[in-house]
This record gives sequence, structure tokens and C-alpha cells, in this order.
Amino acid sequence: DGYTDKDKTEKAIFRDVFKKGDAWFNTGDMMRDIGFRHAQFVDRLGDTFRWKGENVSTTEVEQILDGFEQIVESVVYGVEIPGTNGRAGMAELRLDRPHEEVDWPALCAYLKRELPPYAIPVFLRITDHGVETTGTFKHQKNTLKEEKYDLNRHNDPVYVLLPGESGYQRLTPEIQAGIEAGRYRF
Repeated sequence: DGYTDKDKTEKAIFRDVFKKGDAWFNTGDMMRDIGFRHAQFVDRLGDTFRWKGENVSTTEVEQILDGFEQIVESVVYGVEIPGTNGRAGMAELRLDRPHEEVDWPALCAYLKRELPPYAIPVFLRITDHGVETTGTFKHQKNTLKEEKYDLNRHNDPVYVLLPGESGYQRLTPEIQAGIEAGRYRF
């Protein structure tokens, strides 16, 4: 049946691709044929971004983040930083404690041990509510991408891993202004 919005459904249907009259519903999921007429879910196709010339799988980074004991749930997406190519990693996190009590050095060490440098999120946005999902339980990322790390667009605390620094620090309006002005070389 597709989506509840007929226009959205129609945009996801590719018609007349291989032969006249055929139709294919593009779910955005990558599947693997595992034989015996069974398919296995692999990843969301649209859930990657490029940073430092590398493809970053949001699903893989979410799995690593969710493996840190103080994180309840994460959503990873790419955001633009002025003067850079690609999109820097950003994660919205729901924590099991107030953000002031998180062991930020331990989280940073964990991420550096588990992820390649280009996949470590540059920004961490802390939320106290559940992550919004679609009717098919996919994370809603569009609003998060638009608001990015801009402290003027939301009230959530944001932490940043600045170039050359060994750990995350709280994003302030002054640091944000420096990022926007290109004073940091990401």
C-alpha cells in the first residue's frame, strides 16, 4: 500500500524501468539474498554521508554509540560546516543520566577505539525525550539536519570535538561563532 500520503507513495514507485508496465517500490533499504527465497536486511541506503572523503554509515555509528553504557539511544546524521567538504557526523543522544554526569573522556576514548577517525561524531546533541520516528519506525532526521548544532534553533545542550582536542566540550555561542567563521580546521 505504501505511505499514507499518496504523493509520497507515488514518488517511491519507479515505473517502466526494465519493461513497459513494470513497477518497483523503492523502500530505501538494501537487502541481501541469503538463498531459499529469503532476503536479509543490510542497511538503509539513504543513511550514509561523506566526511573527509569517506562514506560513513549512520547505522554502524549508532550501533557503536548505543554500545556505550551511558547512552540509551542515538540517531546519527551528517551536518554541513561552512568551509568544509561533505558533512560532519552529528548524533542526537538520549542518556541514562544528566549530561553533566556523563564520563565524556571515557566516551571519547571508546569512540576512538571503536570507530575510524572520520566516523567519530563531531557534534553530540543531548535530548531528554525519545527519538522521533516515522510510522515505519525509521528515525526522523530531517529536522535534526536542519537545526544541526545551531544553538539558536533549539535548546538542547550540544558537545563538540574540536580539531586537535582530545575530548568533547560543551558548545558555547562563542565556539559556534568560531566554527561558522572558519576559525577551526575540520
